[in-house]
Formats: sequence, structure tokens, C-alpha cells
Amino acid sequence: MNLTEPSVIEVRDLDLGYNDHAVMRNLSFSVNKGDIFIVMGVSGCGKSTLLKSLIGLKAPTKGKVLYYGKSFWDEDEIGQKEIMRRFGVLYQSGALWSSLTIGENVALPLQLYTKLTPIQIQEIVALKLSLVGMEGHVDSFPSGVSGGMRKRASLARAIALDPDIILFDEPSAGLDPINARKLDDLILDLRDSLEATVVVITHELASIFAVGNNSVFLDAESKTMIATGSPKDLLANSKDTKVIQFLTRGAKQGA
Repeated sequence: MNLTEPSVIEVRDLDLGYNDHAVMRNLSFSVNKGDIFIVMGVSGCGKSTLLKSLIGLKAPTKGKVLYYGKSFWDEDEIGQKEIMRRFGVLYQSGALWSSLTIGENVALPLQLYTKLTPIQIQEIVALKLSLVGMEGHVDSFPSGVSGGMRKRASLARAIALDPDIILFDEPSAGLDPINARKLDDLILDLRDSLEATVVVITHELASIFAVGNNSVFLDAESKTMIATGSPKDLLANSKDTKVIQFLTRGAKQGA
């Protein structure tokens, strides 16, 4: 084991904001290889803004985001694209193109970023759809399948280029408990089968405890992180009232 190997993602002294409005300050945490890392906190705490900085959509006002030891926001455009090529993103809405079939949606990144032949792309699309349980829907349109199936199709597109890192923005949003649990199981399966590192932005307790082995808790009031570690360990050992109230939905508020 190489003890000097850098974390997959390292956030150092990160400040986030819009113009003069501070969203988060002094964020520092590491995401290790194979983690399913949860970014959690109440609505408005800055989870989505942090995700935008992680995936290259929002530059921080201070600090660094490092991928495998390389500072994303200090790289030139070519360096940033090389880093971005290593991760896939599942957006909250799915963000599928409604005018394209599900198969065409999954094929799009392969057409844009590889030199594979149409036959090769067709084979990969079929494989990725099978991995997420969407066999037989290559010719379906997003409007013709359920919300849970659209999430799965979006996930197939996110893993089309075999990313090392998969980032999820509120993956269970809009799903019923049964389909949310199926998606959690799929996240675990993909982490293992692709040997990927996963970051999940969520406030859903069932998902947090079902899949997360590491986490950071963002606090809207103090505008910083107030806890990091395994969600189950935080529930058992944290002395911070806000963390406990969040992880128990207030059940221990009066304890």
C-alpha cells in the first residue's frame, strides 16, 4: 500500500459565495478511494453550491479542490477537462434530453469524447443500460418511462465513460421509498462493480445510513462544516445538537 497516495478528492480551506454573499467558509475534508461520501445538512446549507464547485461549475472564493493531488481551479482549461473526464454526474432532475431516446442520451458522451465506432457505442450503451436495470428501453423516450427509470437512465449516461468518480445531486428526490431504496442498492453495486468513488448530496436519512461510509455535515447558521465522519459513528458519538437532531429528525431533541 502506498501511504503517500493522495485522496481522490481533497477540499482545502474552501470558501464559497456569490458576489458579497458568503455561502460556506473553511471547508476542509477528504474523500478516499471507494468511499460513498455524503454531503448532508438542512436545505439552504450550501450542499448544491459545494457540488457546483466540485464539478467545475462554480469557482470558490478561496481555497482548493484537489483531484488525485491536482488542484482543479489552478489547472488550465486542458487540465480541467482531463480531470472532468474522470467523473460522471447524476443531476437531481436527471437532465435527459427529451428529444432523444434513452439510448441516444447514453450514447451522447461516447460520441462527444471518444472515437468509438457506432457499433461499439451501441454495445456500450446496451451494457450501461443493463447495469442499471434498463434493458429493453434503448428506444424509449424519457417521457415514456417512470421517474425512477429516468434516474436510472441518467445514471447509465453518467457512467458511460467509465468514470473513477460519480457525483449524485439528491438522487432520491421525487422517488417513492421503494424506488429510492432500489437506487441506493444500485449506488452500492456500481461502487463495487466499477471500483468507483461516490459523492452523494442528500438530506434523505434512509439513503445516508444505507450507503454512506463517510460524510461532511454543513451548517446553514454558522456557514461552515461542523462534523465529518461515518454517519453511523456521528449518530452514535457526536455531541453536536444540530448533527444529532438532523440524524434523528429531532427525535432526541429533548433527550
